[in-house]
Amino acid sequence: MIHELNERSREIFREIVNAYVETGEPIGSRTLARKLRWGLSAASIRNIMSDLETVGLLYAPHTSAGRLPTEAGLRLYVDGLLEVGNLTEAERASIEAHCTAANRSMEELLTEATSVLSGLSRCAAVVVAPRSDRPVRHIEFFDVGGGRVLVVLVSEGGVVENRIIQMPVAITESVANQAANYLNARLSGRTLREALSEINLELDNHRAELDTLTTRLVERGLAMWGGEDRRTLIVRGQSNLLEDIVAVDDLERVRALFEALETKGQVARLLDLAAVADDVRIFIGSEDKLFNLTGCSMIVAPYGGGREKVVGAIGVIGPSRLNYARIIPMVDYTAAVIGRLVG
Repeated sequence: MIHELNERSREIFREIVNAYVETGEPIGSRTLARKLRWGLSAASIRNIMSDLETVGLLYAPHTSAGRLPTEAGLRLYVDGLLEVGNLTEAERASIEAHCTAANRSMEELLTEATSVLSGLSRCAAVVVAPRSDRPVRHIEFFDVGGGRVLVVLVSEGGVVENRIIQMPVAITESVANQAANYLNARLSGRTLREALSEINLELDNHRAELDTLTTRLVERGLAMWGGEDRRTLIVRGQSNLLEDIVAVDDLERVRALFEALETKGQVARLLDLAAVADDVRIFIGSEDKLFNLTGCSMIVAPYGGGREKVVGAIGVIGPSRLNYARIIPMVDYTAAVIGRLVG
C-alpha cells in the first residue's frame, strides 16, 4: 500500500498522523496547507485526504471536521513511514540505574524495570517474569506470623524468588528446618519440574518420614512453586492512562482496558506472542482482542536469558496515538538491559 502513494500523499498522511500523535485531534486541510512545503491549496489537500479516506487510511470523526488515521492507517505508518528515534543519554542512564542495583531478586528487578519504563513513557508498562527452569540451589521456610510462611527459593545463578503461603497453624523453627532439609536433599541441582513427581510420589505413599504439619508445609510449598507455568505478570503505571483522557468515550475505553489488565491472563498471552519474535512487536487496536474495545496499542519486546533463549517479554500499553518513534527504542533498550542481567 505505501508504494502506491505518491510523495505528496505520503507527506500529507504523515503530517496527519504526526498531528494525531501530538494532540489526539483531527487536522484540517487549511492547517495542513500552512505546514506543507508543497504550496498546495486547501482544496487540493482536501482531494488527497478524500482519496486517503477512500482507501481506508483516514476517517472524519465529525462532519466538516479534519481527518484522523484509522487503525489500518496507523499500521501503515508504523510499518512503512515511521522513523524511529534514539534514546537520550539521560534516558539510557535512568534505565540502567534502576535495573542494575545490586542484590535484587528477579521480581524486584522486573518491577523496577516496569516502573522506570512506565515513568519514561508516561504509559502503563507490563512484564512477564520468566518461567523458572533453573536448577534449585536451596529452599527455605520462615514463619512470619499469623500462620503465614515466607518461602524463599534460590536458583543456580543466584536468582531469588519469594512467596507467602498460608498454614492452618503457626510453624516452629524445627518444622521449617525439617521441611527445608527434606526438599533441599531432593531438589539441589535439579529443576522443580525434574524433582516434582518423585517428591509427590514419596508424599502420597507416606515414605517421607515427616510429621503431618511438616508434610503439609512441604506440599503447600511445592504447590506454590511447582506449577508448570511459574510466571508473574507485573503491571505498573495504569494511572498514566488517565492523563490522556479528553472525552467521556476515552474514559470508558480506559475503564475497559483496566478490566482487561486485571484479568492478566490476556496480557500474559499477548506477551507470549511477542516472546516468539526476534524484535519489537506492535499491536494496534483491534489487531488483538485485548484492545478491541479500548482503542489502545502495545509496544512489546522479548528479553533473553542467555544463549539466545527468550524467557520473557516487557512492553508498554497506551492510547493508539502513542509516540511510537520515541517509545519503540525505549522498550527495546529496556528489554536488552534485562536480558543482559538475567542471562
